[in-house]
Amino acid sequence: MPRSVWKGPFLDKCMLKYAMKLSSGKVDNKVKKIWSRRSAIIPAFIGRTFAVYNGKVFIPVTVTEAMLGYKFGDFAPTRTFRGHAGDKKVVKGKK
Repeated sequence: MPRSVWKGPFLDKCMLKYAMKLSSGKVDNKVKKIWSRRSAIIPAFIGRTFAVYNGKVFIPVTVTEAMLGYKFGDFAPTRTFRGHAGDKKVVKGKK
């Protein structure tokens, strides 16, 4: 079930402070490391690059207009697909 409209998008406190700094113009163009995968992307973040933590490494995510309303975690996958278990086909010609 989605979040209620009257509550607005969820932002962690650190992300809310960063959004306030962006609106006042006190932030440089460095990549911002974030651990808050559950925070929503708001219009103040458009054009900025964030390094989203996936549990192992930071994945760079540049925010565009199409990402508004999504969560940061949607763009930093946490699992690596290595193929299906029974899909180990032998290459012909090799033994």
